[in-house]
Amino acid sequence: MPGRVEGKVAVVTGAGSGIGRGIARLLAQEGAAVVVANRNEENGRETVRRIREAGGSAVFCRTDVMEEASCAATIALAVSEFGGLDVLVNCAGIFPRAALTDTTQELWDRVLGTNVRGPFFMCKHAVPHLLARGGGSLINIGSGHSYQGFPNLVAYAASKGALLNLTKTLANAYTRDHIRVNMVLPGWVMSDNELSVLAEEGLVGESLQEAIQRTPMGRCQTPDDAGWAVVYLASDESINVTGTVINANGGWMIVG
Repeated sequence: MPGRVEGKVAVVTGAGSGIGRGIARLLAQEGAAVVVANRNEENGRETVRRIREAGGSAVFCRTDVMEEASCAATIALAVSEFGGLDVLVNCAGIFPRAALTDTTQELWDRVLGTNVRGPFFMCKHAVPHLLARGGGSLINIGSGHSYQGFPNLVAYAASKGALLNLTKTLANAYTRDHIRVNMVLPGWVMSDNELSVLAEEGLVGESLQEAIQRTPMGRCQTPDDAGWAVVYLASDESINVTGTVINANGGWMIVG
């Protein structure tokens, strides 16, 4: 059986670890040629190595989503390497904790620059190539904080709320061009970055396990939980789906 995204070309930002790596791996597993876009070269090349080792097709592109020229170069690489572009997944993001009065201008600019400006740049340069293909799929990775943020995630919540609105705006703008724009909300994924932040907050060992048990499904989400939602949105199975948010978060958005 052919893969669900066989023959498609995808760019995944933040694909060097965690959710982004999981998304890139599953897209490649299902037949897409993947550009692994990541700021950290070592991590990005490790993702490519794993994809190729499993029989998939992938190349690495060092990408700083805060810089428009870097975003444009990443899209250009996908087109030159694989002949076009069908799917863009904006997964690169940062989530430093800080309450309102502890949020510096530098932190605010860095979070909004990565989490909102980056997807804006990537979409801006991807859309002309999707139009050339007669359509395609833009997928933004959001968060439950897109709707309601924790008090210590002021900048992050603002950035994900903005990304949600950008998603809906672009969906409206490009529906007639058959460019679908959707968002996936992962849950609590124990990436290396998340574990580091939790350790700084003292949430480790037994206390962490107790917190996990209190989640709606009694478990954390995995990169694959978000990844399979992305595969669906990247595939022709979702050909009539746009402006939609998929909650791949194990009930977080229902239970609260």
